[in-house]
Amino acid sequence: MELIDRIDATSATPKYLQVVNAVIADIEAGILKLGERVPSINETSEMYYLSRDTIEKAYKVLRKRGVISSVKGKGCFISKTFCADKIRVLLLFNKLSAYKKTVYYSILQTLGEDAIVDLHIHHFDGKICEDLIQESLGKYHYYVIMPHFSTNVEAANQVIRKIPEEKLLLLDKNIETYQGNCAAVYQDFERDIRSALHSGKDLLQKYNKFVLVYPKEVAYPIEIVKGFRQFCRDTAMAHTVVSNIQEEPPLAGTAYIVLEESDLADLIQETRANGMALGEDIGLISYNDTPLKKLLDNGITVISTNHEQMGETAGYLMKHKLQEKVHNPFTLIRRSSL
Repeated sequence: MELIDRIDATSATPKYLQVVNAVIADIEAGILKLGERVPSINETSEMYYLSRDTIEKAYKVLRKRGVISSVKGKGCFISKTFCADKIRVLLLFNKLSAYKKTVYYSILQTLGEDAIVDLHIHHFDGKICEDLIQESLGKYHYYVIMPHFSTNVEAANQVIRKIPEEKLLLLDKNIETYQGNCAAVYQDFERDIRSALHSGKDLLQKYNKFVLVYPKEVAYPIEIVKGFRQFCRDTAMAHTVVSNIQEEPPLAGTAYIVLEESDLADLIQETRANGMALGEDIGLISYNDTPLKKLLDNGITVISTNHEQMGETAGYLMKHKLQEKVHNPFTLIRRSSL
């Protein structure tokens, strides 16, 4: 294990992570063998003029990842079970939900045992995304990012540009300002919703008004609103956009699109309380399909991308080292609520 000239004090990557990356790189290059002893924390610290705290942190990370193991009284060894050939993936989601879990498990299933996937959530905050990527640069073969941000957007965009384009995969949404040739599996939110609604125009024409419930507190793509309004202009349908159901209570002859599950529950509850029936008095479309929506109230009509296919496609691109941009399917699924 040789660290001289490999630790850059000016790098944004912490020194302990540079040590981690150097050890893994040496294993992949065959310089370090499985089962081989590595110097102790004190030995490494003295040998390469690095603080004991830096090496201790590095070894802690290496143990956690299963790269090294300690044998009492004998020292640290490269773990015989560590597989350097596995694809290491950093997966950054904006939030965790039923359909995001579908994407996650689909990626895992597609990559199979050939991969190690670390999942983190950035909560729509570009600064959290920036920190997570900054700490992990050089550590992963792929960085799979859902670039939905409501704050510190430029911080996220800048750090994403530091990722080598062949290691970047944008998921669920494209970044229009990104100039590199990276892989992507994305939705075209404006065109998708407009096209899906046109496919259900025969069901919607019996309603007098169309309402989109677009919550302010969650950072959904604004393109959803643009596509909704364009469909309503195409069909000359009266429409409005509100942030919650209370702004536009259920009224016979009105159809609704809801994005949040809480708004879905509120609308169903108020419809029942007013003695109205979904699919007859009130039209209801929910965004993103889940197993529960197939059963709820004899079936809730949804407009949804295919989340399982999104994960499968992302996994396929990584397994085959492809830098393609793939538009994920988006459809209207007809059920009794419309």
